[in-house]
Amino acid sequence: MGPRVELPTYAFDHQHYWLQTEESTDAASLGQSVTDHPLLDALVPLPQSDGAVFTSYLSLRSQPWLADHAIGEAVLFPGTGLVELALRAGDEIGCPVLNELVTEAPLVVPEHGGVRLQVAVGGPDDTGARPVDVYSLREDGADGWTRHATGVLSAAPGDAGTGFDFTAWPPSGAQRVAVGDFYPELAARGYAYGPMFQGVRSVWQRGEEVFAEVALPEEHRGDAAAYGIHPALLDAALQTGTVAAATAASDATGASAPDGQPPAAAGTDEQPGRAVMPFAWNGLVLHAVGASALRVRVTPAGPDAMTVEAADQTGGRVLTLDSLVLRAVPTEQAPAAASSLFQVDWVERPADAGQPSPPWVAVDTADDVAALTGPPVVAVLTAIGDGDALAVTSRVLAVVRQWLAAAELDGSRLVVATRGAVPAGDGVVTDPAASAVWGLVRAAQAENPDRIVLLDCDPVATDGPEAVLGAVLASAEPQVAVRGRTLSVPRLARAPRAADSPAGFGPDSTVLVSGAGSLGALAARRLVARHGVRRLVLASRRGRDADGVADLVAELTGLGADVSVVACDLSDRDQVAALLAEQGPTAVVHTAGVFDAGVVGALTPDKLARVFAPKVEAVRHLDELTRALALDAFVVYSSASSIFMGAGSGGYAAANAYLDGLMAHRRAAGLPGLSLAWGPWQQLTGMADTIDDLTLDRMSRREGRGGVLGLGSEDGMDLFDAALACESALLVPVRLDLRQVRAEAAIGGVPHLLRGVVRSGRQSARAASGGDGGLARRLAELAPAGREALLLDLVRAQVAVVLGHSDAGAVRADAAFRDAGFDSLTSVELRNRLREATGLKLPATLVFDYPSAQALARYLCAELTVDEMSPVDSVLADLTGLESAIGSVAADDEAREQITGRLRNLLAVAEAAADPDPSDDDLDAASDEELFALVDRFA
Repeated sequence: MGPRVELPTYAFDHQHYWLQTEESTDAASLGQSVTDHPLLDALVPLPQSDGAVFTSYLSLRSQPWLADHAIGEAVLFPGTGLVELALRAGDEIGCPVLNELVTEAPLVVPEHGGVRLQVAVGGPDDTGARPVDVYSLREDGADGWTRHATGVLSAAPGDAGTGFDFTAWPPSGAQRVAVGDFYPELAARGYAYGPMFQGVRSVWQRGEEVFAEVALPEEHRGDAAAYGIHPALLDAALQTGTVAAATAASDATGASAPDGQPPAAAGTDEQPGRAVMPFAWNGLVLHAVGASALRVRVTPAGPDAMTVEAADQTGGRVLTLDSLVLRAVPTEQAPAAASSLFQVDWVERPADAGQPSPPWVAVDTADDVAALTGPPVVAVLTAIGDGDALAVTSRVLAVVRQWLAAAELDGSRLVVATRGAVPAGDGVVTDPAASAVWGLVRAAQAENPDRIVLLDCDPVATDGPEAVLGAVLASAEPQVAVRGRTLSVPRLARAPRAADSPAGFGPDSTVLVSGAGSLGALAARRLVARHGVRRLVLASRRGRDADGVADLVAELTGLGADVSVVACDLSDRDQVAALLAEQGPTAVVHTAGVFDAGVVGALTPDKLARVFAPKVEAVRHLDELTRALALDAFVVYSSASSIFMGAGSGGYAAANAYLDGLMAHRRAAGLPGLSLAWGPWQQLTGMADTIDDLTLDRMSRREGRGGVLGLGSEDGMDLFDAALACESALLVPVRLDLRQVRAEAAIGGVPHLLRGVVRSGRQSARAASGGDGGLARRLAELAPAGREALLLDLVRAQVAVVLGHSDAGAVRADAAFRDAGFDSLTSVELRNRLREATGLKLPATLVFDYPSAQALARYLCAELTVDEMSPVDSVLADLTGLESAIGSVAADDEAREQITGRLRNLLAVAEAAADPDPSDDDLDAASDEELFALVDRFA
């Protein structure tokens, strides 16, 4: 048998991927009262007002049956659920009658995550009645609390109803109404009810009276006992009137309602794209609880209103409702459109007018930067577009590259000054060519924090940037616009929900969709299927030879559209002019683009030109050549990289920023113009063939970083529809996980742009970093081998974050960064992270100069090496700290006595160390007195 060998441990290393469950905490341990209700978790009494607050957390995970209540594409918490919440709150405080409950806003239950819920009950008035309000808060905390319903609870006994006898069932003289295809027809009209909300079993009608039997699904009937009245059961009772109205419409016309859709309940006026929903509940009394099936009687109570009575299966009274008023609400806006559509607000902030300008120098070219004889405090680069976006952006690129490459300028600031390039103040952009500069420099700022400041001067002012330089730099903002004497800074904000307005598209439109990628195909489908467009012109460089075009044309033709496909290079002005003359579009949707990944330091004018062609040149031609056509809509696809997220895509960010500026310029001229600065999509776009595999892999690994997630196709098109109804020239459809933003902000602060949607709160306390000498002190206390090990752990941890690994164990010390997946952008990100952690000024080529974690750790170790402390210096340093600590407790006699005794012992040790132990020879020569003294010392 051969010798035993040690097996490698790595083959058996494992990592947990299951979520670790945490010990749950009940309401009582938190000082709250348990409500024992499926929709309400806890009760907090309010002694100062004699009111109470009920709390809960709603999600599709905890309440999966809610998914069966979808209106349009949104899962809505049913209005009957709001009633149940109010009734249960009233029961807990002795006010069981719901005098009134008015719905103010729908409560959307998100597909992922959930919402925090509060039911607030106020103190009693002179009659004993109490106000009740239902609120929710999105899980990410965005938008604050929303009130969904407000009403009044009372202890007064309710009306017993009409006294209708439910024991004789079905009622005499009532005619059965066929339920038939009621639920499939509701689904066609936007009510996507699942099995839980398909509770109507039988319906009868007698004049204006409608009767019905409704029940929960058999498998859910046991759940009813936990509720006053289950929301799905009460919702089914309210559907009764709709069934009868559908039958009445069919009988009156001899056919079903138009398009096979049932009309709304009698007395309501439902419009296409809108759903009739409960609005105002009046005089609701619950006489019995826990019903799983009901006998229902519904009668009209005026325009758009009904009276409802319900009994159990024996005829015992369960519920009376004096009146329920209905109203129509939009159904087409999905949750994404409500939470993922943003705009850029320019927020005024106070300026220190008396702040003097620091010494500064002007630089116009890269040669000017190279010729600097010493690092200035500030250098100013003025960038005026003069109608040539590529020229001005190329010049700024050259200066920025030279500036960032100069290590000696690391402590200086470059101010890039434009004039009228952003829509601050009155929203007018006078120099859209210079808007491209903002996109480029924003990308450079993301890659190189604290090196460059963007300043947009007032287009009507005559003074230069020097007049406001001091105030701008004192603001500590990376991007500032000056209008008059006011400074404004960009902040992302949720776009307001606009009322329905013409979108510029319809059956009579001829829409030019430029770009043959998947985003263009999505737009084309949406225009035909949702907006009723019947004539489309699909233009791209390859025309019918573009991938997927033949199938797309067949699909759109099948939907009733007349589709023309044209091969056209939109960066060629003559070709665009010929296309417009031939097709005569009434609206434009431009989706074309080319992506070119790379940090600003690797960007060249040629690369800029390649990216600018399908964006800047194409849209400039379309803008200039359609001004005489009186277009109804002019929509361009931009990118969120033009505003933030631009690191590693400076050229693409610049091209899209031009589109943002040009649309604002068009709006100011009274022309239609909308730039949609899309966040990332989950699917590959038509630009996928311009993105290499490494970049795609990096984009996938970075999803979720910074709180940015990918948009799904359906969500993206819902955002497209929502954006068309808004008045802004620039909108940002992007899926943000603000919880992730807030978590990252606790470490590094909230990015300036996102401070409009995430509050800049306190940061988490951190151990001392290299910036304040903490890392250096830790290193000084270690032996050389320990120093390198500490820095290697630091490097591996930061590499894991940048590459998207779960922990540093996935990073081998000797593995080449290039083989691990590093590119120019991730290299810069790692440099920035290590720069913050160590306090060192590190070059942009750091990862390429030291191509593994081991090599990089050794470099950092050499840069951070300090003079070795002698043992005496180390002890004296500790004693200095000990001296101040003793002083803080000197007034305490007992503590002072304990400390003094301990110090005497330490002094004895120090004195004994000064008298070394005697050797064997010394013992032989020692006297009796010396030997006894030695024994006493060790005793």
